[in-house]
Amino acid sequence: MTNFKVGIIGAGPSGLAMLRAFEAELKKGNAIPEIKCYEKQDNWGGMWNYTWRTGVGKYGEPIHGSMYKYLWSNGPKECLEFADYTFMDHFKKPISSYPPREVLFDYIQGRIKKSKARDYIQFNTVARWVDYLEDKKQFRVIFDDLKKNETFEEYFDYLVVGTGHFSTPNMPYFKGIDNFPGAVMHAHDFRGADQFIDKDILIIGSSYSAEDIAVQCYKHGSNSITISYRSNPIGAKWPKGIEERPLVTHFEDSTAYFKDGSSQKFDAVVVCTGYQHKFPFLPDNLRLKTKNCLYPDNLYKGVVFQENTQLLFLGMQDQYYTFNMFDAQAWFARDYMLGRIEIPEAEERAADIAHWMKMEAETETGDDHVDFQTAYIKDLMTYTDYPPFDLDKVAEMFKLWLESKEENILNYRDKVYRSVMTDTLAEEHHTSWMEELDDSLERFLDEEEADEKELSKVNYY
Repeated sequence: MTNFKVGIIGAGPSGLAMLRAFEAELKKGNAIPEIKCYEKQDNWGGMWNYTWRTGVGKYGEPIHGSMYKYLWSNGPKECLEFADYTFMDHFKKPISSYPPREVLFDYIQGRIKKSKARDYIQFNTVARWVDYLEDKKQFRVIFDDLKKNETFEEYFDYLVVGTGHFSTPNMPYFKGIDNFPGAVMHAHDFRGADQFIDKDILIIGSSYSAEDIAVQCYKHGSNSITISYRSNPIGAKWPKGIEERPLVTHFEDSTAYFKDGSSQKFDAVVVCTGYQHKFPFLPDNLRLKTKNCLYPDNLYKGVVFQENTQLLFLGMQDQYYTFNMFDAQAWFARDYMLGRIEIPEAEERAADIAHWMKMEAETETGDDHVDFQTAYIKDLMTYTDYPPFDLDKVAEMFKLWLESKEENILNYRDKVYRSVMTDTLAEEHHTSWMEELDDSLERFLDEEEADEKELSKVNYY
């Protein structure tokens, strides 16, 4: 049965995965429902759609992206590779295992450009409000066309929320920080380490963004970096110039005081305390309420909303796996909407959710978390025809990645891994990561081409 309408909010990796899942059906000659996707940015890619802007965008909407210059993948690309569109398919040659943001965005675009996905997407359009109409068994969604400054409404039988959860900062308060004379920003507004050269930087938080921003500031010439943690330190073998201290208690002018009694003057503060799952367009009874975890409550199979099974969420988990997990979720969502997957009654769904949440609660180590998410994706893939791949080998790579970061936080990106999709061994990058200050696509793919490009600029000017 395909005479129904699907709305997708967000054209980042999750929303694009949903479009790709339906396109895979079309390629097999099968009918699909009417689909419309709405994206508040002017291009697809979600978080990977880099912008120099912070705060609000051109039309006054909160900036979605937290992407920054000089960001390189912090996990092997072989762990996020699409099963139906490999890095070899896209680049036609082996590349290194840790590409910079521009290269990964090019890869994401490569797959979706081969489709007619853009025909389904309306850009510069933000969802304002959702109602579920019991009498019609449909969602009424109110949108704003930002470019035209017009409000309109649409009706959908199924609504897929793919807006991500790394765009609304969680910003705590510390006594005295309002009088701190230097720059204070959340990681969401960090756009690169250039402004922090020769500066003493305080980073508050112990997440991946804290780790990555600390190392980037070190790499690009900050004088010192101090990471302040609430519960547990990151615990890496930091080089001289990076250290960890317990949580900040308060500030006095430019001096931060810590729980261990120490203090230090700083030039800037970068707050890396995570993000909120925020859905301002959803009413209370349709809103996913969760913190960052591997298995959010109220989502059957991590996808179908328990209180209304016509509402689906993609990519709401904390993530080791990314692109291929979003695909597995999208394929599951597609087959569920097409009636191929019959979900059980509410009580049985609740028991299944509780089972997975209990499993997550029993995890302790990074390896445990990897195994948990691997098991979750395996479970999803048993329901669909998403191209199979060796998840156990991917899990092994994740564990090697965790180990290599412990060994040396500065050079783990120089290691190479083998694709489970094509058996291609990654190429070592022509320049070690610590020495590579140019993250452009041209420089990454061809050193000679990049050098010639720079030379031509010199000659021209």
